[in-house]
Amino acid sequence: MAAAVPRLLDGCGRPAGAARGERPGGGAPAHRPADTDAAALLEPHAASDPAAALQRTALLTERCLYTGEGWTDAEDALRSAEALARTDDERGGAACERGHLAYASTLLGVRDRADEASVALSRAAALLAPTAPGRPLLDFRRGLIAQNIADAPQSARAAYRRAHAGADARGDELLLSFTWRHLAALALQEGELAEARHGFAESLRIREELGYLVGTAPALISLAEAEPEPEAARLRAEAGRLFRLLGGVPTWLAPHLGLPGPRPAAAT
Repeated sequence: MAAAVPRLLDGCGRPAGAARGERPGGGAPAHRPADTDAAALLEPHAASDPAAALQRTALLTERCLYTGEGWTDAEDALRSAEALARTDDERGGAACERGHLAYASTLLGVRDRADEASVALSRAAALLAPTAPGRPLLDFRRGLIAQNIADAPQSARAAYRRAHAGADARGDELLLSFTWRHLAALALQEGELAEARHGFAESLRIREELGYLVGTAPALISLAEAEPEPEAARLRAEAGRLFRLLGGVPTWLAPHLGLPGPRPAAAT
């Protein structure tokens, strides 16, 4: 019988075109509250530059996903990015970000926007060419909808595999860390422990190499689900240490560490 898999939220918020594993100001991604500072630095450019507007939206959406706060700021930034979009790639990118924000709102219980998320990602798929830089990220996000909202694991697996192949072809290591992790979660649900362990380990390795701290604790918890004791306990303890180091971010990880979970996020 397959092991029970904790539903750990995850999402890759970096839009296509951002350097792999880097924040707008350069350097490896770290503690997500820094995203607020990065978004502030982008604000003057986001008023007229569609790419900057899209990246600022992605940063603010990630803040929502990891902290459960800042929904109004993210929605305002998204509307600005949509207004600036002129080309199919820009409109497709904005639609992809709308789908991701709606997905995050739905999964965190802020407001059910599942239909909006699906429609937005379908619009993005119609606008982005198969070879567009943003296509792997779009495929990954469609996989999230299939896995966590539609409860369609086969569709999710197909989307994640497309995203994985696209990320590999583009050398997008950060996105690969997400596709490895979600493919592994599906394998674990089917009782494929060796495949799950390999995928979770690859995701953790990449995140540690990139310095992607806020994504490392969830990766540790996921790998623990596929490991026997006492290794599983060691991994959970390391995840807890990192979670405390980051000030309790991501907030939704607390219940998986045996800590009180956050109250339902408010759409602030």
